[in-house]
Amino acid sequence: MNPERSTTCHDTGEHRLRVRRLGIDTYQEPVVFLREDSHVCRAEGFESQSRVELRRDGRRIVATLNVLRHGSPVPLADDEAGLSEAAWRILGAGEDERICLGHPTPVESFACVRAKLYGHRFTPAALEAIVADIGSGRYANIEMAAFLAACAGDRLDADETIALTRAMVATGERLAWPQARIMDKHCVGGLPGNRTTLIVVPIVAALGVVIPKTSSRAITSPAGTADTMETLAPVALDIAAIRRVVEREGGCIAWGGAVGLSPADDILIRVERPLDLDSEAQLVASVISKKVAAGSTHVLIDVPVGPTAKVRSAAAAQSLARRLAETGRALGLMLDVVLTDGTQPVGRGIGPALEARDVLAVLRNEATAPQDLRARAIGLAGRLLELAGCAPPAAGAALAEAVLADGRAFAKFQAIAEAQGGLRTPPRAPERHVVAASAAGVVHAIDNRKLARVAKLAGAPQAPAAGVELHTPLGTAVARGQPLYTVHAQSRGELHYALDYAQAQRAIVAVAAPP
Repeated sequence: MNPERSTTCHDTGEHRLRVRRLGIDTYQEPVVFLREDSHVCRAEGFESQSRVELRRDGRRIVATLNVLRHGSPVPLADDEAGLSEAAWRILGAGEDERICLGHPTPVESFACVRAKLYGHRFTPAALEAIVADIGSGRYANIEMAAFLAACAGDRLDADETIALTRAMVATGERLAWPQARIMDKHCVGGLPGNRTTLIVVPIVAALGVVIPKTSSRAITSPAGTADTMETLAPVALDIAAIRRVVEREGGCIAWGGAVGLSPADDILIRVERPLDLDSEAQLVASVISKKVAAGSTHVLIDVPVGPTAKVRSAAAAQSLARRLAETGRALGLMLDVVLTDGTQPVGRGIGPALEARDVLAVLRNEATAPQDLRARAIGLAGRLLELAGCAPPAAGAALAEAVLADGRAFAKFQAIAEAQGGLRTPPRAPERHVVAASAAGVVHAIDNRKLARVAKLAGAPQAPAAGVELHTPLGTAVARGQPLYTVHAQSRGELHYALDYAQAQRAIVAVAAPP
């Protein structure tokens, strides 16, 4: 028998099947499709949602099985396995190529997750094994959800958080740079429109300070830094491209998920997003592991504090700041945490393209640019320049403002965008609807979470042009019928979906008669 046409892999007894690319997007989760009457399903007892190991030329992944019922419109032969886009990409298979398919080895580290759920502590070895298995794709979504639940709230102490961070760093690539000081800046999130990174990076880089910024996509928000930057320039850079951009321009704004820096974190984010779950320990491990893996030495972390921000109280902010500083020190970082105002959105746009327009307006020094975003970015850039030793204490903001005002920051941003693949114009949404004030008064409260929810229901960040444009920040006097915010959507259905939610809520933008 020709071994290429054999139905089993001789070395393991696994089944050998031809693969087909089905073009089904399962995001980052590898999925394999088999017919329910396939001889493999019958022989191995596989059923829908079984975990199946796929092997090809030394590459090995664990995928979730979906079963095609009789009469399915997706035709698969008995000796074929259909692959989702994620599985196809990871395996690097070619059409009609043969792969080995069989039962995966048991995931022994999950016993440590069960133990944690019953009140035991994680040991460093347990977290190392868990994160390694997650990074290699051996955990199913339901198992990762259980791990996230085990870490949620205050279930991880300081030592466990440090061990988790170290384990996340160890699973992926690490960048190293020749300079003694490598700067970075991060916001813990939870504040719509707070897209200061795209302004801070070019200010700092324009002064010759190295700042290779790798950013995340949105987890529970309508936009992450990478989502917003992607409407202006490519962000899915590999390590060689990041090095090339940084060597040329002194900085970059790239998506960290494309370069394998702390890859287990990106896998966990995929599960965190639909759960709307972002615990303190996971947040700290995510932030610090990415900074260490990116080769950063000095990091500024922005923690917005407000009643509807991610961090809601001064006490919670202080606790988070201590955990960040403690974990950063343990992994060799020089860390500065700044607590900022989180009572309302920053700028006008909420959603990738809308936020990008705000950023461009600030960088271009336009008269209509949102001044709160400008001031916030200058303050953070100033703190980072002081941390870098470029300015004495309390003098960094003035230096940052000068670089922004004289055009050096915008010139550097353009150069970084061109080095990453070219500056482009953010898209505009075809569907829009204005939400107006039902009575005259003064805006006295804005619910960040509900406003972000409206933006997400409108399609952000998956539809880059979708989101919300806020017209009335806190303290604005409004007349009856005056626009409070405009919802932007790619489709009429998503627009109505978002508006239905907005109309069912009370006081997303609260207006009260003046005293």
